[in-house]
Amino acid sequence: MKYLAYLLTFCLSGMLVIPGQAQLNKTIGKVLNSGGSQSGGNLAESDIVSGLKEALKVGIQNGAGKASSLDGYLKNEAIKLLLPPEIQKAEATLRKIGLGDQVDKFVVSLNRSAEDAAKKAVPVFASAITSMTITDALGILKGPDSAATAYLKRTTNQELYKAFYPVVDSALNQNDATKYYTELVTAYNKVPLVKKINPDLKQYATQKAMDGLYLLVADEEKKIRENPAARVSTVLQKVFGN
Repeated sequence: MKYLAYLLTFCLSGMLVIPGQAQLNKTIGKVLNSGGSQSGGNLAESDIVSGLKEALKVGIQNGAGKASSLDGYLKNEAIKLLLPPEIQKAEATLRKIGLGDQVDKFVVSLNRSAEDAAKKAVPVFASAITSMTITDALGILKGPDSAATAYLKRTTNQELYKAFYPVVDSALNQNDATKYYTELVTAYNKVPLVKKINPDLKQYATQKAMDGLYLLVADEEKKIRENPAARVSTVLQKVFGN
């Protein structure tokens, strides 16, 4: 049982690279070695695995909920979708030729598309959580500090991309992002002596929407480990209680 306690300590501390991680490692280790609850006693292996899965489940639901809300991306500077790199280089020129308003509208519509896509994330993540085993946890233990994050991305990235791409494609059209994008690229490419641009908008928007969602889930995982109020189920309170 002591080995399992150490296992979860390392799994959780390795889940995501966050500020203050050393202190979190110490706190989680102390909790698990003392039995994981105020009433004492050893945690069963099933409790440990359930606690890990539940923490991820809650983090994903909360993260996806924030991302899919109005301004979930647009008003969050950490995940806000900006102009594609190629257009960022052209932004100054576009504003000089009177297209500043279209640039701003494009950024808004781009983020609205990401917010729409985030609604499709929970089922994809839930499937990955359900399939997590103690063997997966051992792999996280033996891997680098980012091994758990790599596991989550490895097991969800392909399916999440498949789920996001058509939603982003549709949302880009519905929110006029494709229209603004076409106007901006067409206008810029008419400027004499500039290098022509035509970045893949759908691919860019899909990947950036996914990146932002992963980051929000990371923030929610941190809350569960640090804040008792974020432990919203019995199993979370049992595993992470002090």
